[in-house]
Amino acid sequence: MAGKLTASVVSCRRGGVSAAFDRLNKYFGISNMHIVGSQYWNQVHGFTPDDVRKDGEGLQTMRTLAQNMAWLLEGIEAGRKGGVETPQYEKRISTHFI
Repeated sequence: MAGKLTASVVSCRRGGVSAAFDRLNKYFGISNMHIVGSQYWNQVHGFTPDDVRKDGEGLQTMRTLAQNMAWLLEGIEAGRKGGVETPQYEKRISTHFI
């Protein structure tokens, strides 16, 4: 998955969203993936889908995320067509101190 665009999206009734969001993004970061952001953490709140539909800020954040993802994907495609090569990653080295 290295080099791919990614975005975590979390939903909860009230609390715990930031911890889940952080953990997902940490995984993406150590997997050499490119994390797409939005205007706020990619989260919505609500106990039911109907509750989520009332979360205006969360829904706006999702629309902005989608716009950012589409723009970056188009930019990557334009780069490929323009001759920009994708990064070639080295074989991973794992260091331990045992």
